[in-house]
Amino acid sequence: MNMDTEKRVHKLFGGASSSLNKTDPEFAGIIANFSQGEVIEANKLTEKEQMLCILSALLGCQGMGEFQNMLHAALNMGIDPIVIKEVIYQATAYLGIGRTYDFLMAANQIMEQHEIKLPLATQATTNEKTRFVDGLAKQVELFGENMAKRQTDGPVLRRNINRWLADNCFGDYYTRNGLNDQEREMITFCFILAQGGCENQLRGHTAGNFGVGNDKEKLYSIVEQCMPYIGYPRSLNAMNIIDEVSRAWENQ
Repeated sequence: MNMDTEKRVHKLFGGASSSLNKTDPEFAGIIANFSQGEVIEANKLTEKEQMLCILSALLGCQGMGEFQNMLHAALNMGIDPIVIKEVIYQATAYLGIGRTYDFLMAANQIMEQHEIKLPLATQATTNEKTRFVDGLAKQVELFGENMAKRQTDGPVLRRNINRWLADNCFGDYYTRNGLNDQEREMITFCFILAQGGCENQLRGHTAGNFGVGNDKEKLYSIVEQCMPYIGYPRSLNAMNIIDEVSRAWENQ
């Protein structure tokens, strides 16, 4: 491990618990050199964006142990706890509460270890009366007028899910403070690419990222940042989808 990587690892992972340095020192060295050295050096994202991608990808692939390590790292780096909570909250729309509950509980424990007072300040901007209207407006802003037409022209049997996408996915989460539109589309892309098997949704949110200004080069950087945590197959599949959507986007 070179000196710069060693300093970064020491700085980030204070408070994180792992026995790998004792039981598997060679493996631990490979992982540290690659994920905290080579990948970071090549990446063009900001430190905040890097950490948001990593945490989102670990939620998506259900990497609880490494999520806990990286949450310590995020807090040691100075990432706002509100930002971290917003990542976990929004993940629920794409992964389900069955897969995010334990991560939220783990995050609360780690935040308490870092002497962060809970609950954090509220970030909601909607209420029961406004969440549908404001959520649909956010959908239309990010994905176009066809989102509104789904409420009136979509299949009858999809009426409930289309409404829930507006009032819950967008009204309850995307309208919140704490993250901007670029960041919310970025983490959504990470949730979807990391869980796999959701290629159609990944295409939609690749286009959504283009729409908010996260261009092809940035999306490639996002995938590269996620790759050590999710592996090569899902990363390469995501890059293929970025290329596909980029070609369609250019031909519009």
